[in-house]
Amino acid sequence: MLHFENAPKKATNLSLNSKVLEAAREMGINISQTVDTLLADEVRRLYWEKWNEDNKEAVAAYNARIVKHGLPLAKYRTWGKSLGDGREGS
Repeated sequence: MLHFENAPKKATNLSLNSKVLEAAREMGINISQTVDTLLADEVRRLYWEKWNEDNKEAVAAYNARIVKHGLPLAKYRTWGKSLGDGREGS
């Protein structure tokens, strides 16, 4: 999992739209914090997008196994019985 909390800050140079930057400053937006938060969100999104792409065959195989054989230990489940065991036609 990606954890970015408590990492040290590093100075960097960014090129931003001057009008957007001016408006943000007028509104009192903390630009560094906003960019840091949005960039971290985008990195997480792209990481999981790539993970899903890289693992789509394994996920499909797992889902097919559940459809064919049902959920492991489903017979011991005491909740959600109306949801079935995961198999088609259950």
